[in-house]
Amino acid sequence: MVMGRLFGALACAMIAWGGAEATPLQRPRAVIELFTSQGCSSCPPADRFVADMADRPDVVALTLAVDYWDYLGWRDTLAHPIHSKRQKAYAYMRGDRQIYTPQMIVNGVGHAIGSDRAAVERVTEQTRGLPGVLSVPVTLRISGDTITVTLPPAVAGPGADSPATVFLYGVASRQPVDITRGENRGQTVIYRNVVRSHAILGEWTGGERTFSVSRRELVSPECERLAVVVQAGSPRRPGIIYGAALIEMPALAIH
Repeated sequence: MVMGRLFGALACAMIAWGGAEATPLQRPRAVIELFTSQGCSSCPPADRFVADMADRPDVVALTLAVDYWDYLGWRDTLAHPIHSKRQKAYAYMRGDRQIYTPQMIVNGVGHAIGSDRAAVERVTEQTRGLPGVLSVPVTLRISGDTITVTLPPAVAGPGADSPATVFLYGVASRQPVDITRGENRGQTVIYRNVVRSHAILGEWTGGERTFSVSRRELVSPECERLAVVVQAGSPRRPGIIYGAALIEMPALAIH
């Protein structure tokens, strides 16, 4: 019994402090952001689409719940005003004012109805051919409380006069929600890769750069995954996504 307890303690310590890493070999073919709402009757099929992609190594699929349908009778429990602002910023940059749910933004520049799988695939292929899209390999490591993001020198893309922004998102892998009012009342929807915390690590102007930050300070404890998105422009003027990574976070020791 003593040896068993000792082995268990050692195993827990290894899990708590073991590192996690996303290497350039895991560079995705698409970054897909689903703008969704628990109060939108058209959204559950798109939510299931993200669920199908949530664990794919070649896609960074994120769920961003918006708050502008809360007046319909159900307050979205996962919504954040930052998500609504991000969706509006995308529409502003495209110049089409198309803001709706479910909407998928692909690689920062294309968009499609989130439940239309064929359309999302078409947009993915179209945006992959644009200069700079997902051209930057992002190395993301977690060791204990330290998150390290490393970006290599860029051959082309951001510069001192047109920097990119490095976003850090805490992501909840699986969030079931019982919806009791509104258009989806009576349904239990399982949301995947839900963005729950937000941080900006800084600007990137194309040179080699490393960011090291505290997980405890920047990532919500409810998150099991971590995502980094390197994107042209600023939060108010987002552009193409140069690179991204999504990894599982090991358990963090409690002090």
